[in-house]
Amino acid sequence: MVTKTRANSLEVDKANYETLVQQVKPKPKVLRNSVLAFLMGGAICALGQICISFFKAQGLATQDAVLATSMVLVFLAALLTGLGIYNEMAKYAGAGMIVPITGFANSMVAPAMEFRSEGMVFGVGARLFMIAGPVLVFGIVAAWLAGLITYLCTLG
Repeated sequence: MVTKTRANSLEVDKANYETLVQQVKPKPKVLRNSVLAFLMGGAICALGQICISFFKAQGLATQDAVLATSMVLVFLAALLTGLGIYNEMAKYAGAGMIVPITGFANSMVAPAMEFRSEGMVFGVGARLFMIAGPVLVFGIVAAWLAGLITYLCTLG
């Protein structure tokens, strides 16, 4: 009899479980998250545009100014990741911090910083390309294959 009562209480728990989960589960703040992502992503893009304008005013050609801006943004993201600031900002801005080129820099530096206690070679050096490495390899191989196909198509 005890077993049957216990089984019934489990059935009641299963029946009410979904209701309890819905009551306790935090509601996503979609509008707030979207606005913050838009603002932070826009701020990063605005910073990029300011850098491009600055480099062009210094006499660089547009393509060179864009390249220099990319380097500045990657450096700033890596520096802020190393200082622990980038990830704190990303908690609030979400995709606004992840999507631009700065997110790529963060994805390279974050694993390296996590393993820095293992030393510069086996910690930082080994983990630096943990996430970005496969992306780089795929990109390089895909670019090489596209170049080869283009070359072969232009021979005839």
